[in-house]
Amino acid sequence: MTSFPGLPRPARGPLLSVGASWRRAPYPAIVVDASGAVVEANARGTDLFPRAVPGAPLAEAAPGWLVEGHRRAVRGGGSAAGPVRGRHGALALEAHPTPGEAGETVWWLVDDTDRSLAEAALRDEKERTAFLADASTRLLASLNTERCMEVTVRLAAEHLADAAVLVAPASGRRHPLAVAVDGEVSHTAVRIDPSSVPGLAEALQGFPPVPSRWIDPAALPGWAVPKALAGRVGSVAVTPLPGHGVPAGALILLRRGDQAAFDASEEVFARVFAARAGTALSAARLYMEQSAITATLMAELLPPTLRHVHGVEFAGGYRASQDTERVGGDFYDVHPGADPGDETLAVLGDVCGKGLQAAVLTGKIRNTLQALLPMADDHGKLLRLLNGALLSSHHTRFATLVLASVRRSGGVTRLRLTSAGHPAPLIVRQDGTVDEAATTGTLVGALPDLRSTTAHVDLQPGETCLLYTDGLTEARGGPLGDVMWGDERLRDALGQCADMPAEAVVEHVQMANAAWTGDQRQDDIAVMAITAPRTTHLTAVNGHTRGRYTS
Repeated sequence: MTSFPGLPRPARGPLLSVGASWRRAPYPAIVVDASGAVVEANARGTDLFPRAVPGAPLAEAAPGWLVEGHRRAVRGGGSAAGPVRGRHGALALEAHPTPGEAGETVWWLVDDTDRSLAEAALRDEKERTAFLADASTRLLASLNTERCMEVTVRLAAEHLADAAVLVAPASGRRHPLAVAVDGEVSHTAVRIDPSSVPGLAEALQGFPPVPSRWIDPAALPGWAVPKALAGRVGSVAVTPLPGHGVPAGALILLRRGDQAAFDASEEVFARVFAARAGTALSAARLYMEQSAITATLMAELLPPTLRHVHGVEFAGGYRASQDTERVGGDFYDVHPGADPGDETLAVLGDVCGKGLQAAVLTGKIRNTLQALLPMADDHGKLLRLLNGALLSSHHTRFATLVLASVRRSGGVTRLRLTSAGHPAPLIVRQDGTVDEAATTGTLVGALPDLRSTTAHVDLQPGETCLLYTDGLTEARGGPLGDVMWGDERLRDALGQCADMPAEAVVEHVQMANAAWTGDQRQDDIAVMAITAPRTTHLTAVNGHTRGRYTS
């Protein structure tokens, strides 16, 4: 509590109604009558308010807030009005009224400066804490780097400065910039010289910032000053944006000349904000880098888009066991022959397990099969080589698969089908009859001795060979959700696909299976249709019949 220097004590007056002890009080005291005139003041009171002499109007001796407080006290009966607060010069004062017997009021004045400063500091700290909490939420709401840069400069321009420029690490020869001023945010990428701004080169390397007083606003390069502030910058602060192991960039804060310059506490607070922004930016950049890597790798793991190859229709469908997974243990591939008369090798397989770990092995199998394509004329040899490659690897998973070598000869599509522990392919004939290919074999990647038999199948125009994984028939659903779809339902659905194009066959089978299972998913499902297209053309469709075919 601040003490006031003592002054010569005023002459003793006739103020008997309030006693004489007030004159020796350690606080400034002023006695004011009901009309608003000063009756007397103690030494500390006259030291605080030199014009507070007997007979002087209070309005001329004291600040307006005390005059208004006295009026309320007179109307309310003295102390009933309660204390009043206000400022006098650099001091924050609190005045407490005590009524006298003759209608006068003694005003006791207490120095409240320290408490007011503490309260103001506490309010500022609460506001800053709330701002940082809100900033953290908004910064972490997106893992998009550009969006995170935008949020950073927008928050900085709204709460820390009049404008903000975020300088990201160089991408090639250019530095991405985000600039916020007057509520607008812009993005650009420019070639800059970081040394042209004091402390910027160091901040981009993660070193502590230089004090703002060392930076001359007039020396800033044009790229660092938004057009709206050109020639009007009065104060500049540069702070690093620390990231995860490497700097996430630097933040330049700008204030107009008519605003107060950055003080030490504001620079510290800017660094606290920058630390949170840098963490969010670093996380967003890391996420986007990992997403790009994942997308590149995923492109090699996802089943390809199938098409017509050498006059034969190929179509495929894939559904992972979980909506959140794009890849799994089921796969298919088509490897066209170099010439129209060469065989096309189609492969469909199922790796033990689900998710990414199973997908890694599918990638290995697909790459190995790609390398073994010269052996495709001998399915048995190809499978034995693949089996040996899997047994020699560190993987403990096994796989089943089926090979289909396809060649179009005249009006017939000829297939060689070989199963390796996989469900045998189904063939739907022109009349809707469904046959099973006579091929069997042992799975790959489990035993050193692999055996298989190859079936030879001819497809007439409009007939289809369906390759599928066991996730299709083992999918559970029905009224109670616990009955497998099974082979018979697959055959019934496939029997309705006579004369359908390959894509329509895949879609029909998938829809029939989904109608049975509903939202339930237990395993990955892969389906491939190989269809011998018709050589005739559809000449008429009236909306009710299937149309007529002509040669």
